[in-house]
Amino acid sequence: MKTPAALEDLIESLRCLPGVGPRSAQRMAYYLLQHDHVGAHQLANALDKALADIKHCEKCNSFTETSICALCCSPRRNASLLCVVEMPADLLMIEQAHCYKGMYFVLMGKLSPLDGVGPKEIHLDRLLKRIQDDIVREVVLATNFTVEGEVTAHYISELLSSKGIKVTRIARGLPVGGEIEHIDSGTLAQAVMERREI
Repeated sequence: MKTPAALEDLIESLRCLPGVGPRSAQRMAYYLLQHDHVGAHQLANALDKALADIKHCEKCNSFTETSICALCCSPRRNASLLCVVEMPADLLMIEQAHCYKGMYFVLMGKLSPLDGVGPKEIHLDRLLKRIQDDIVREVVLATNFTVEGEVTAHYISELLSSKGIKVTRIARGLPVGGEIEHIDSGTLAQAVMERREI
């Protein structure tokens, strides 16, 4: 029996999600069609709304519904301290640890020359502009402790060292190869508090 084209398209579309292989995508598609039409419509509507309404903050590059996000607008944040993270989920984890009161910049990735991801793709030009415009005194590099995360941190450190800006790296309270999104808040808080200059 041939699978309907619309079902094949749904299964293939679900495979774009991280960690979802062909069998998981097939199970999700069948579940939505067999058992949860209301949930499927809600999912489709929420995805449409997010795609239409969510954009990048003009200052920190994270996700927001406004041109500048609430964190960047807050007068309670230390504008001279800038934490650089790979993804919005990393920013959220640091915020949930309640250990950091500065500003952020989200790269939306990491340097990976083999994958065609260079300085332009991770918005380093915007990062430099943010540092210059906001008179940043310290940049905290909170990229993941993966090969690409380390390369990204080193590249940014080299880029900023000639500009007289203090550059620190979060401490290795995080496991090597670990990703910030998956770390408990206590470990993450310790890593941010014990950051060091590089």
